[in-house]
Amino acid sequence: MYKESTNVVVKHLINRLRDVHTSSNEFRLTIEEISRIMVSEALCNFPTVTQTVKTWQGSLDVQMLEVQKLVLVPILRAGEPMLTGILRTLPYAKSGFLAMKRDEETAESKLFYENIPNIEDKTVFLLDPMIATGGSLIDGIDYLKGKGAKRIISLNLVAAPEGIKNVQEAHPDVDIFVAQVDERLDENNYIRPGLGDAGDRAFNTND
Repeated sequence: MYKESTNVVVKHLINRLRDVHTSSNEFRLTIEEISRIMVSEALCNFPTVTQTVKTWQGSLDVQMLEVQKLVLVPILRAGEPMLTGILRTLPYAKSGFLAMKRDEETAESKLFYENIPNIEDKTVFLLDPMIATGGSLIDGIDYLKGKGAKRIISLNLVAAPEGIKNVQEAHPDVDIFVAQVDERLDENNYIRPGLGDAGDRAFNTND
């Protein structure tokens, strides 16, 4: 299943990211804000448990997310601002990290760093701003499944239809929540209109 956000605030923020005049700092902060909205949409039907909290009027039984059953895993480096934003909403969620690099000639990705906590019986949010061909996402999902994740939810900002199709064919059991589905991939496997290189723009490393 994949779901594209219909939230007009999300669309507004995506278009702010598209603007070449958006500074690196604003770019990161905007990614953080979109991610907070998107994770709220993705968790709207997530199971809750009863917990007792102490209020100003005494003890109260309330419904809370089982945050200890969630693990947030960004694909570095572009996914890092997504993690930062979500942790403001869910500060007690555990985090892991995957670092992958795309070969510009073959468009294939290679995993060169990982640090993942125990994810058995956990719901894992895989955070990756862009789905172009879907190669990095597929490789990331393969890795997390190998570690025993109970459920994987992909949280993404911008996607090409081709990339979504590839991910769904490889992993039909993974839910994809995306802020914006763009028009297409070009001949160089870049999303059109896209955002440019999200990592370079977020961390001001472009030449």
